[in-house]
Amino acid sequence: MKRLFFILCALLTATFAGKAQYSEIGLSGGVSFYMGDLNPKGVFTGSRPAGGILFRYNINPRFAFKVTALFGSMEASDAKTGSDIARNLSFRSPLSELSAQMEINFLRLYNEKGLNPFSPYLFAGASVFSFCPRAELNGVWYDLQALGTEGQELNMVDDNGLLHNKKRYALTGFSIPFGIGMRVNFLKYYCVGLEWGFRKTFTDYIDDVSGVYVDRKFLERTRDILVADLADRTTVLDANGYPDYHKAGTARGNNAKTKDWYSFAVLSFSFKLNYTKNCQMPTGTSMSSLKRKAKRR
Repeated sequence: MKRLFFILCALLTATFAGKAQYSEIGLSGGVSFYMGDLNPKGVFTGSRPAGGILFRYNINPRFAFKVTALFGSMEASDAKTGSDIARNLSFRSPLSELSAQMEINFLRLYNEKGLNPFSPYLFAGASVFSFCPRAELNGVWYDLQALGTEGQELNMVDDNGLLHNKKRYALTGFSIPFGIGMRVNFLKYYCVGLEWGFRKTFTDYIDDVSGVYVDRKFLERTRDILVADLADRTTVLDANGYPDYHKAGTARGNNAKTKDWYSFAVLSFSFKLNYTKNCQMPTGTSMSSLKRKAKRR
């Protein structure tokens, strides 16, 4: 992911080298969080530190093209969110994203003294992201996708007549980022921005939870007792005081058709490349005429 970002940045820098006065590079810092089966409603619940870098090309005072690389993590647990305490599932995952976006400013945004230096904006685009859900058991963290907690790739029929032939889910995917932000230009060369956006994904496995429970004895026999313990961590006890494991084929997630989401909320600081006095002025336009036009608008 990081290598792909630097290659893309190099290509963009070469593409816009002749118009560098319209471009800026910067750093971002903030938080990331996830919403899905283990956190269905809690905005900012389980937030974790996040950060990254950005490249922005200001097409004109209304529109900008932006490339970002953001790195963070996500976590959630039934015990903390209260989504299903008896189910008792939890996860933590690193998160990396490479995104290309278009920004639309509500107001015309300029770098020049006497002209508007700030604007709220909307953004939308396309992203590639990677993740790797993990869970802790007895003080050790395990990669859940590799274990196949929902019987992925067993390609067998269990003792209840249920076929388990699902493929392992991918740890990279596409998402659609969109959101709102605010930008402020200051001291000619600099820009500060505050941005919050959601990402619509096309996977329900960011948290390793989506399908149904596999029969515990079948999972112990075909995989391992460790996999069975991580797949069903119920806190409900039977009459003898032993865990009352879920029946095979019952839903493990809330709704397999509802995909997971993740979000970044970041504060950014960027530096304008090769700044010139008339940074965003069309050729042949004087400062006084531009000011008159801005006032008329």
